[in-house]
Amino acid sequence: MDDQTAPTSEYGVTPPEVAASMAGIDFVRAIFAGELPTPPIMQTIEPFDSTAEPGVVVIHSIPAFRHYNPIGSVHGGYAATLLDSAMGLAIHSMLPAGTGYTTLEFKVSFIKGMSKESGIVRTEGRTLSVGRRAATAEARITDASGRLLAHATTTCLVFEIPKETKGT
Repeated sequence: MDDQTAPTSEYGVTPPEVAASMAGIDFVRAIFAGELPTPPIMQTIEPFDSTAEPGVVVIHSIPAFRHYNPIGSVHGGYAATLLDSAMGLAIHSMLPAGTGYTTLEFKVSFIKGMSKESGIVRTEGRTLSVGRRAATAEARITDASGRLLAHATTTCLVFEIPKETKGT
């Protein structure tokens, strides 16, 4: 891969009425295509080459020196952000228009440390169950050789996106 940077996109939050008007898969794909703002949290991991299919999201990223913790390796928050994002977006990709989600809990297992020499890491989130009120998913981060670096599971609350009301 010659160009390992994401297309230039604007960071921001999509208005709720726009998010509510789209099926989840269309919403996630529009973010990845730069048609909707990239969530500000992604500034911390700078993903690129992200893809979405119903129930499956893949995010590629490169850990860098700026992700280091005080002991000289990539901070666990980098992996947790990738895993939580991939799992949540995988769930969102299965939701109908007018529906959103929020993470209720997630568990992360760190298997192998990362460094700036790790190169491209691949995070894949995959739904396990998506119901009307709750959804579960799992995710894995692997290196270029396919070695498992971290994995996680999540439970999310599924809810109707509130319609904004004008007034007081």
